[in-house]
Amino acid sequence: MPARDTTIALGKGHYRLREQVGASVYGTIWRATALSGMPDVAIKFVNAERMAGAQPGQRERWIASASNEIAFLEALQPWDGRHIVRLVDTGWHDGLPVLALELMSGDLGRHVARRRAQGDPPALPEVLDWIGQLNGALAKVHQHGWRYLDLKPANVLVDATTGTVKLADFGTNRLLEAAQAHSYCGTANWQAPEQFFPAPGGGYATGRHSDYFALGALYFFLVTGAPLRWCAACGDAYREHQSDGARAMLDAGPLPPVLADDEAALFAAAVPDIARVPALRLLSMLLAHAPEDRPRNALHISRMLDAVRAGLGGRAALVRSSAASLESGVSP
Repeated sequence: MPARDTTIALGKGHYRLREQVGASVYGTIWRATALSGMPDVAIKFVNAERMAGAQPGQRERWIASASNEIAFLEALQPWDGRHIVRLVDTGWHDGLPVLALELMSGDLGRHVARRRAQGDPPALPEVLDWIGQLNGALAKVHQHGWRYLDLKPANVLVDATTGTVKLADFGTNRLLEAAQAHSYCGTANWQAPEQFFPAPGGGYATGRHSDYFALGALYFFLVTGAPLRWCAACGDAYREHQSDGARAMLDAGPLPPVLADDEAALFAAAVPDIARVPALRLLSMLLAHAPEDRPRNALHISRMLDAVRAGLGGRAALVRSSAASLESGVSP
């Protein structure tokens, strides 16, 4: 395990670890000081302890995942960093790949939890702004030929001073051109049906529309403060049965609806009357069970967001949001 005050040498410089700021079964994140005098960065390590106890095939997948993330971030242009976390440096430490990333205030899940605990939950205009920024980030991922497949609050980083959000953690990316069903990836609590339930021939037949479902699950969570029961049920099944969780749910009986009537009512109650119809329309389309029934592309989502904003603030809000969409790089 890395330790405080350890100095890490990467391709472009040296970094001294200051404090651990995040962890998962796959890796750890440390705040680090660049000895060159540049701003502090976030150093992302593969979880070496878990790696040591894993089977060879799993270790290879973890290293490939980190390498995949590096390759994607290195392929981006400077202007792509508007809503995608910026890669600062890369290298190796103890035989495993390491990334140095721009340092943000924290992740969206913790940010929203802290706000709610303080009695300051995000209002609908702020939620729409975040969803619009993430729609722009997903558009960039898709334009570069990938599907993201792991959108969740923990993978969205926040700059608390500006309200900017950025997409992070690209280890689960899959190429869009690789049309064949792939192995399981992502986080069960935030997945589209086709990402959790295998295709008839085996594997998972996902696409960019799978990312739109996760955007809808996040939209519901940010507005209501609660997870979708569909997503929670998938998450519970995966924790208990791992990759057999989908089969266990099917064997247990009828699947729960993706968006139950009482959940739609809970969402509607949290939205001002003047914007309720377009807000619910956007939610229902993002959470459509069939991928082909979800929005066509990022521009379609952007226009539906405009409709909600227009309901809230009239034509002036619509003009402002349309300009913001163009600046984010959302295009047909």
